[in-house]
Amino acid sequence: MFKEQVATLLNEALEEDENLFLIDFSIGLDNSIKVILDGDVGVSLKDCMKISRAIEHNLDREENDFSLEVASAGATAPMVVPRQYKKNLGRKLKVRTEEDTYEGDLTAISDDGIILEWKAREPKPIGKGKVTVQKVKEIGFAEIKEAKVKLKF
Repeated sequence: MFKEQVATLLNEALEEDENLFLIDFSIGLDNSIKVILDGDVGVSLKDCMKISRAIEHNLDREENDFSLEVASAGATAPMVVPRQYKKNLGRKLKVRTEEDTYEGDLTAISDDGIILEWKAREPKPIGKGKVTVQKVKEIGFAEIKEAKVKLKF
């Protein structure tokens, strides 16, 4: 009952702001509510406060004692939903699959997966030395075990 009530309040709050979307939602045995959000243009403190208030102000503390944490996914958190890739188009990603790990620029997104591009140094086909080649890898969402944005400092 309590979880359904919180989920309904959360969904109503998210419907009011098309920019925000849910990454994770859980309620612990001690009624600790944890909500992780992301947004098409990021998540501000104001966004977190708005969602927090929408939940907290509509629950009765006399009925259920609870704690509430609303946070953004964070810059180094792995991407878990396809919508997160769209906001990171053009950025460098590190993508781990079952077979290998790839690092490259996210150049395209489809309904089924992503396309990464990067430059690599490979031996020349004939003669000594190396040549720079452009690599392209199409990776399906089902193949991705973990994908993170590589931050530049």
